[in-house]
Amino acid sequence: MPTKEWLAEYEKKRAFTRCPNDLNAYFTLDMLAGKRLDRLSLGPVSLPTGRVLVRDPLVYLDDEEEPYFQTVPAGEYEAVACVVVPADGDCARYAAVRVCFTDAPAVRFEEALLGSEDLSAFEDGEYFGFNVDAGLACICDEAARDAFCVFAALWSDAHPEENLYDDYFAALFAENYRKHPRYQREGGDWLNWEVPGARLHMPIFQSGFGDGTYPVYFGYDGAGNLCQLAVQFIDIEMAYGEERA
Repeated sequence: MPTKEWLAEYEKKRAFTRCPNDLNAYFTLDMLAGKRLDRLSLGPVSLPTGRVLVRDPLVYLDDEEEPYFQTVPAGEYEAVACVVVPADGDCARYAAVRVCFTDAPAVRFEEALLGSEDLSAFEDGEYFGFNVDAGLACICDEAARDAFCVFAALWSDAHPEENLYDDYFAALFAENYRKHPRYQREGGDWLNWEVPGARLHMPIFQSGFGDGTYPVYFGYDGAGNLCQLAVQFIDIEMAYGEERA
């Protein structure tokens, strides 16, 4: 949990955590910056504790990874991707993925934080984000993180010469493509994975343009209640706006 000192600094800098984009537009508009947008359901995400993480599941999801200090309403919710529809030879790009916890619309988005970041030099226009090195991200609960770590350790012990993605996940992604080819490449771009032995759903999905550092935002409604989580992979207006110029 964050210290009193950290929370005091956070309140001073909180305005800097605001998302510069209206992420609602990603999930309501059909066109933005000259690009056609669509939505794609990635299935349920299980959040039994309300302590949520967004990480690269193949590189940065271990038992030392902490959830965001803000908790969300416990339950099971639908994860939905905003897709930049394929055009001009490019593949479908997942610009953002969100989870709505209530029906209330978000009126502002603020970056999700761990409560341990160094805020001393944090300025407007910056973000902390999470790192992606395997082209994938996931949304999961702290309980799913623990179950994943147990599974991954047991699998690795049983398959010491094999790779978790190539020799386990790749076949699942390919099968999901065969079942749900819409807005996926042949090898698969998303998977609603149920952690073996845990009955917890953990959506895994492509990270827009691939590896990088990406912000995660919590949406707050007009009453100040947390109502959404949104992972932003692509600033659509920045990435594609120049194409219209």
